[in-house]
Amino acid sequence: MLDQLSGTTRVHFIVGDPIAQVKSPAGVTQAFAERGRNAVVLPAHVAPEHLAAWHAGVSAAQNVDGIIVTVPHKFAAFGLCASTSERATFLRAVNTMRRNADGSWHGDMFDGLGFVEAMRENGCDPRGKRALLAGAGGAGSAIAHALLLAGVSSLALADTSKLRRTTLIDRLNWLKLAPVTHGTTDPTGYDIVLNATPMGMKEGEPYPVDVTKLNPAMFVGCVITAPAVSPLIAAARAHGCASMTGADMFGRVRDLMVDFLLNRD
Repeated sequence: MLDQLSGTTRVHFIVGDPIAQVKSPAGVTQAFAERGRNAVVLPAHVAPEHLAAWHAGVSAAQNVDGIIVTVPHKFAAFGLCASTSERATFLRAVNTMRRNADGSWHGDMFDGLGFVEAMRENGCDPRGKRALLAGAGGAGSAIAHALLLAGVSSLALADTSKLRRTTLIDRLNWLKLAPVTHGTTDPTGYDIVLNATPMGMKEGEPYPVDVTKLNPAMFVGCVITAPAVSPLIAAARAHGCASMTGADMFGRVRDLMVDFLLNRD
């Protein structure tokens, strides 16, 4: 991947806080190479209070074509975009930004679409299913939106922030696609149980749902990529559940992001 590295190499960043857990620098750089593009992705560890200043500095570099956005910047990055997709506009969050012709930024959000595609690839079609989703942040909002578009019969949202949970539920119910309700950590009665929180990245953290109530009829998914098998997925597999990992999601999201960054979406 470094054979073509030169002054003509196009630069992209992935920005987050923390950043050590992300897989995008290697994965997306490899995807660029496979598409014949001389481009790299570099990690940038930026605290929330410095995001706007960092973005202004990066924007001054004429060889920077794109920015991938991860925790906790997806909502803040929306405000740094001059234009966004319809999906990102509804969610008011982005996970990928590319340059407009005038040097400003256009944003989109692929977490939800990529997650649902990964679910299908792992044998779970959301249509007609009852879903419980833990997490109403940037990724959670996108996944919730995508689940409704995919045809779930109902969706319950759990989040430690009552305000964030209620705000998202109200916005999603405006779509009138399926009832969206307040959920808890109890997965009883659901066909699909999903985690879109960081819970499980650090050793000793609690589970995002009560794993003692999982059963083999449930499909369980998680956004966490480090560890490769999150504690929730390990517990789900021990209960005989079909499952998908954050790496499964990342593979699909990566392809969507690369197409977007190369203007092939």
